Amino acid sequence: MQTDPDQSIVQRCYAVIYTPSQRRKRFPENCVHPVANAEEALATAAEQIDCHAAEVMGPSRSSEGFRLYYLLRWL
Repeated sequence: MQTDPDQSIVQRCYAVIYTPSQRRKRFPENCVHPVANAEEALATAAEQIDCHAAEVMGPSRSSEGFRLYYLLRWL
């Protein structure tokens, strides 16, 4: 995983990810909603279709110029 040179931007956090499948390992910024903690991620994801709680690292700029979050683990 290549991270942003400015390490203060890239950070580990909990999030709710909108995705129909849990096979991918990286997600564009518009599909990821960071939340305060794991409990909030689980509660929010349970209320919505195709949303999953996860721990992620990001956002990081890809070589194509997109801001991406990288999956660390599903909750």
